[in-house]
Amino acid sequence: MKLTLLGAPGAGKGTQSDILSRKLGVPTISTGNILRSAIHDGTSVGLAAKSYIDKGQLVPDNVIIDIVQERLSKPDCANGFILDGMPRTIPQAEALIAHGIELDSVLSLEVSDEDIVERMAGRRVCPRCGASYHVRGTALIVRPDDAPETVRDRLHVYHEQTEPLKGFYEKLGLLHSVENVGSIEDVSREIFRSLGIVE
Repeated sequence: MKLTLLGAPGAGKGTQSDILSRKLGVPTISTGNILRSAIHDGTSVGLAAKSYIDKGQLVPDNVIIDIVQERLSKPDCANGFILDGMPRTIPQAEALIAHGIELDSVLSLEVSDEDIVERMAGRRVCPRCGASYHVRGTALIVRPDDAPETVRDRLHVYHEQTEPLKGFYEKLGLLHSVENVGSIEDVSREIFRSLGIVE
């Protein structure tokens, strides 16, 4: 299955993509991670990305798409993948299609802004450094961008730039929306049902 997850910051995309990755036996592809890896490995597209970063510029969509395409050509993606952090805008979604990167399904995790701000506010704070953190599996995840005012800024960007993707993918018949309410396990079961995955 070739899948991407949509949802506001704090909607649970990371948690559910980890569960889906294990369930489906496909890798989760983080655009941030593969960008850093391509730069580190000195690939042609990594060097192209580095040239923009070194000038303090944003890496253009076409370079990001080339890096994603390069990563998806690896053998571990032969049976599918889950994109993490891509696409973020309609032009990126259009670029994916133009480059022949087609998705089977797009999952949108639905959580109200109020619930997200409340969830973030409820995260634990490190007594040493004051950073917000939560636990994912056995890993301690530090998220300094979880302060309520920062969360509201991130939500604004999401609604403006990323949320329109729901309409884009709905028109293509790929969108599956799931309310992220209840336990993680309950939400996972609803995602499996929505995507037609046998438990």
